[in-house]
Amino acid sequence: MTTALLPLAVVLASYLLGSLSFAVIVSRLMGLSDPRSYGSGNPGATNVLRSGNKLAAVLTLLFDALKGAVPVLLVQQFGGAHGLGEATAAAAGLAAFLGHLWPVFFRFQGGKGVATAAGAILALNPWLGLATLATWLIIAVFFRYSSLAALVAAVFAPFYQLLIWGLGPTALAVGAMGLLLIWRHAGNIEKLLKGTESRIGQKAARPGAPSPSPRSRTR
Repeated sequence: MTTALLPLAVVLASYLLGSLSFAVIVSRLMGLSDPRSYGSGNPGATNVLRSGNKLAAVLTLLFDALKGAVPVLLVQQFGGAHGLGEATAAAAGLAAFLGHLWPVFFRFQGGKGVATAAGAILALNPWLGLATLATWLIIAVFFRYSSLAALVAAVFAPFYQLLIWGLGPTALAVGAMGLLLIWRHAGNIEKLLKGTESRIGQKAARPGAPSPSPRSRTR
């Protein structure tokens, strides 16, 4: 393979890895309902948690994060000998993230990409990743909304990178992921404004069961 085609091959492989929807895969292997059929309908760890199976949610979170981190780490570890640097590593992380959003193996119907973005950012810049995770955790603990925590982290991550490490391929990739995360959370933003967004750990209603009224949710 020529040197010119190698970065394209890396990006394609990263996208294909990102296209593995582990929320669906883990749920199927554990005999659970398809996460696209309940709760928010989002194939991600937070929605899998609404099934009541914490192990499935943890496994989904872990593998979704790994599929964002692994392509970046492989480029960083082995790419130097082939002329691949930060730009290819950043492109690999972004491609894995895009694969999660629009997975070719699941009719391009993917999740919101929070865990995959976190994995990619941790691999690209561990200190930035830790700062972003700390931001997510603080908001999640105080407000109990995963979507709000993701939105705040998506806004702050690019600014952390620019203010401390400056502009570069990593900053561009993180900025693109942040913008896409905000766009993918448009429905959650509307629910947050209306006060109807589900909190972390809130179980999904059984299919066909009536949704609890706003009054009952506050009791």
